[in-house]
Amino acid sequence: MRQTLGVSERRACRTLGQHRSTQRKVPTGRSDEELLTEDIIELARKFGRYGYRMVTGLLNNSGWYVNHKRVERIWRREGLKVPQKQTRKGRLWLNDGSCVRLRPERPNHVWSYDFVQDRTHDGRAYRTLNIIDEFTKEALMIRVDRKLNSIDVVDALTDLFILRGPPEFIRSDNGPEFIALKVREWIGAVGAKTAYIEPGSPWENGYCESFNARFRDELLNGEIFYSLREAQILIEPMAHPLQHHQATPRPGIPTARARKPRPDRPEAHHALTIDPDHPMAALHGNLREINNIAERLSLGLDLHLTRSSQSEDAERLNYKDPMDNFERRLIESALSETGGRKANAASLLGIPRKRLYLRMKTLNMLD
Repeated sequence: MRQTLGVSERRACRTLGQHRSTQRKVPTGRSDEELLTEDIIELARKFGRYGYRMVTGLLNNSGWYVNHKRVERIWRREGLKVPQKQTRKGRLWLNDGSCVRLRPERPNHVWSYDFVQDRTHDGRAYRTLNIIDEFTKEALMIRVDRKLNSIDVVDALTDLFILRGPPEFIRSDNGPEFIALKVREWIGAVGAKTAYIEPGSPWENGYCESFNARFRDELLNGEIFYSLREAQILIEPMAHPLQHHQATPRPGIPTARARKPRPDRPEAHHALTIDPDHPMAALHGNLREINNIAERLSLGLDLHLTRSSQSEDAERLNYKDPMDNFERRLIESALSETGGRKANAASLLGIPRKRLYLRMKTLNMLD
């Protein structure tokens, strides 16, 4: 205005309503603005998932004294923002880790392992490390402990490698115990290869998952372990006897394996040993009935069955008659201990009252 109209500064400020000190003030700006902007951009590039509030905290920790409002202003001016989608990290699994793409072709070709968790009677958790051979469906090892980490995995595999040699592949999920660097390096050092399944796809480790389901259904769901030591004593030796998990024998695998000769049996037989001439010999091979006998003997009730004097009577005797007699005597013993109270007897036997009533009705024990 002064240059166009040729008026003084005083008159121009009076006409525009602006204070003369404002007109004369020279804008200086902040000397640290450019440095602060560079640091904000650098932190946003380094920490891609951080917003301006987190960047403000990093700036104050590094020596700057700024508030979040100033950082937000620069953040918006520079067009910075947190990306909605981040780049996926590389995984350890490959396309050949699935049991569909990598199928076992021979013994010691592919092993697989996984953890199963359960609880003892006091509510404390324990874990089992199950290792199987996918071709033979053989349970190679079941290790039980309160906590199992990568060191325990290496220790278990070491014992198996000494006994059976290393396999070509070891399949597992992406659990922290299996993807640990020490586990991968050690498996590679002995000449084996890891085969990790896709995260969140347990069906790709179908052989081990199938074994875990049978293991839980046939053993863990039917047993109460009162201590960790009891679980270790009863579960760990069952790795090899769990051979009923095997499917139809594959070509190239002999149906009958050579077994080591058993040591001579001592003169004192075990309490559960059944003499071949005993009527209970008819139960041989019936695992469910033998298990029932073991459970009843564990209650402290003796098993005394009369022998038939004639061989034809023993041949005609099946397992139903001795079991009915056994159950009748078991129920009578429980009723005598509880004074004839059926509810208390059912509680002592560990069965529902309705089941006790039905068994007594079947055995003609009701008045």
